[in-house]
Amino acid sequence: MRGRLLCAVALAAVALPATAPAAHAQRRTENVVIITTDGLRWQELFRGAERRLIDRRAGGVADTTALLRDFWREDPAARRARLFPFLWGEVAARGVVFGNQDAGSIARITNPYRFSYPGYAELFTGFADPDINSNAFPPNPNVTVLEWLARQPRFRGRVGAIGTWDVFHNIFNAQRAGIDVRDGWDEPFPGDEGRDARRAMVNDLYRTGLRYWPEVAFDAPMQLAVKEYIRLRRPRVLFVGYGETDEWAHGGRYDLTLRSAHQVDAFIRDLWTHLEGIPQYRGRTTFIITTDHGRGSGAAWTDHGREVAGAEDIWVAVLGPDTPALGEVRGGAAVQQAQVAATIAAVLGLEAEFRAASPRAAPALPVLRR
Repeated sequence: MRGRLLCAVALAAVALPATAPAAHAQRRTENVVIITTDGLRWQELFRGAERRLIDRRAGGVADTTALLRDFWREDPAARRARLFPFLWGEVAARGVVFGNQDAGSIARITNPYRFSYPGYAELFTGFADPDINSNAFPPNPNVTVLEWLARQPRFRGRVGAIGTWDVFHNIFNAQRAGIDVRDGWDEPFPGDEGRDARRAMVNDLYRTGLRYWPEVAFDAPMQLAVKEYIRLRRPRVLFVGYGETDEWAHGGRYDLTLRSAHQVDAFIRDLWTHLEGIPQYRGRTTFIITTDHGRGSGAAWTDHGREVAGAEDIWVAVLGPDTPALGEVRGGAAVQQAQVAATIAAVLGLEAEFRAASPRAAPALPVLRR
């Protein structure tokens, strides 16, 4: 960490307007990567490992000694930095992080259901649709910000989504939207795309891997698919959806939840470093990192849903060339998951146009320089 790493952010700084029309011509962001790690609690992000869950009975931990060695530190700042070294060492140091309730920063979903499809729909459309009340809901009737961007001439054919969960094609309504969605266990590079040796290897991992969760692929092969997709398509707008943090938590395995969260942090670092090595992306890319819902506390840490208190609480982090180094937000107005959609448009200088096309969308998060 750099010094204390996270300085208190003045309310005036947090209240920066999300867009400044006069500054659009000077906006440096030309690409945006939206990253979710499904169902990751704010408690782990801001407090690190929870001691009472590093236990065989309470957390399903197979080797408590190893988990304590790897992730427990007495100091909370050291503990969370151990679990998420990139998020705290780079993203928070150079960007902004919302959602530490211990510091008075509140980030919440607005849909009442507190599970995945409604959460992702809210995140990408900018509003909660009460009709979207099931993970088995059919293709999203609402236009997401990704679909809207894909209709703009400069982004046509340059918008993609890759996720471990096989429902993303419905969330983004891929058939109507005309955007590239590759999800679940489907081979990510069909047809002629799979002739390339590296992409064929990735396809083999998907085809031959043990399907522990029939609807959710593992994060590691997807990470390889994402990097190959970038090499192949050079997207300007890309969604990346990791899923293991939710699945292991549902399975009552706190040890594997922590290890998956730590690995997601490493994957995000890997993507950032990878893109910084490509001229199209270097110094021109904003990362927006968040989750689709929270989870309960105590014995309810494994669960979420309408009846689970705390499952409405989330977090959001932003790192990019147009975001000031505000660090960890302390106090200030509550922010909403619904604000992420307009934020995606805003970092590209298009918030006003997006919200004119989608008037129900919430305003962008206050993450841009004046």
